[in-house]
Amino acid sequence: MLLAVKKQMIGCMTLLVLFAADTARADRRSYVWTYEYLTMRKGHSEIEYYLTHKAPDFHQYDKKNTWEHQVEYEYGLTDRWDIAVYQRWQQTNSKTDDKFEYSGTKLRTRYRFGEKGMYPLDTLLYLEYIRPDDSDAAEILEGKLIVAKDFGKFNVAYNQILKVGINGKGGNENEYALGLNYEFNPGLKVGLEMTGNYTEDKYYLGPTVSWLSKKYWVGLGALRGLNDRSDDLRFRLIIGFPF
Repeated sequence: MLLAVKKQMIGCMTLLVLFAADTARADRRSYVWTYEYLTMRKGHSEIEYYLTHKAPDFHQYDKKNTWEHQVEYEYGLTDRWDIAVYQRWQQTNSKTDDKFEYSGTKLRTRYRFGEKGMYPLDTLLYLEYIRPDDSDAAEILEGKLIVAKDFGKFNVAYNQILKVGINGKGGNENEYALGLNYEFNPGLKVGLEMTGNYTEDKYYLGPTVSWLSKKYWVGLGALRGLNDRSDDLRFRLIIGFPF
């Protein structure tokens, strides 16, 4: 299992090294769990790779932990409206077995109201359909109300999230995500993110860093569980390649 963990980290570092020499202008996310007031520009596309690691219990790390992989393609239909499709895989490491499998697909759309600073709060609507590969699992419709505001070089973004099971399986879940960051320069933003699930009583807090190159951007974030119901640690890496 330790070998599997090392392979995941080596894969991440390889991606970073492959693209480290390239530079060009790019649109990028400032957070890794919190969505902000942002959509793809009309006619532009982006490929994003997500790596999420979940460690439920540090004291039993060798018994179970997961690595989730996600590849997203997004496209700007207009300057305020975009669409995206995701493909997902998951590796589950346990004391007795390591399993890597395809876990399903997602379809997503976002619509941004007005332009930044036009209204008291910058507002965006997000709708996503989640279809698991397992036919016995719940299909989910997820909606987000996203509001954000800039205060000079500071940014605050809040997501109110509702997940609904739509195939007679799964129930409703209410969640939130909150991000705050400071732009040290156009290429570097450092912040803090908080996420929570009111339904399951799980809450997290941790730092986030977003770095911009000329041809890609990278976001890194780590969350610490705040109660016994939460995972001890969650880590996420996102790399975006606009074109």
